[in-house]
Amino acid sequence: MTGSPTRLPRFALGRRSLLHAGLACMVMAAGPVGCAPRRRAPEDLPRYSLRPGDRIAVTVHAHPELSGEMSLDSTGLVRLPMAGTVGLAGLSVRNAETRIAGVLEGHWVRQASVGVELLDHAPVFVLGEVHRPGRFAYRPGMTVLEAVALAGGYTYRARTSWVTIVRSDRTGMPQEFSGMPSTPLLPGDGVRVPERLF
Repeated sequence: MTGSPTRLPRFALGRRSLLHAGLACMVMAAGPVGCAPRRRAPEDLPRYSLRPGDRIAVTVHAHPELSGEMSLDSTGLVRLPMAGTVGLAGLSVRNAETRIAGVLEGHWVRQASVGVELLDHAPVFVLGEVHRPGRFAYRPGMTVLEAVALAGGYTYRARTSWVTIVRSDRTGMPQEFSGMPSTPLLPGDGVRVPERLF
C-alpha cells in the first residue's frame, strides 16, 4: 500500500536563508547567558532624518552672507552665520529648511527662501574584535557586515552572530541594540563586535 506523497511547503530554504535562520537562533539562544543586548535595532529604516555629524549646505536666496556649509554637532545643532544656533537633528531636509527660514525671519530676512542640501553623512564607527577599528564613511544601505568588512573583517576571537549597535536618539542620548550581520546601519552608528566565549 502506497501512502500519499508528503507535501512540501510552498517555500524552500536556500543556503543563505538557512544561514540567516541559524544566526537568528544563535542570537535568541544566547540570551542573558551570552550577554547579548535585549533589544534589536529596527530592520526597517524610516524616512531619513538629519543626525549629529551630518554635513549640510545652507543656501539663503539673495543672502550669501547667511549661507554656507556646516555640520550638525554632537547634540544636533548647527551655527548659522550671524543668526546663532538652531537644532536640526531629527528633521527631514525640507523641515530643516522651514526651521532655518523661521529663525532668519525672526532676526534678519523677510520671507526667507532657504535651501538645504545634505553633503555628507556622519561616519560609522567599528570597534572591538575587528582587524582595523576606526571610523568609516557611511553609504546609504550599509549593513553591519559591510562596516565590519571596511574594518578589515572579524578577528579569530570575534563572535560573528551578533554585534552591539550604539545609536543616538533625537535628544543625543546613546541607545544600545543588538544587531545581526544583515542589520542596516544609520549614519553615526557605532558597531561593537564582541569576543566569543571559548
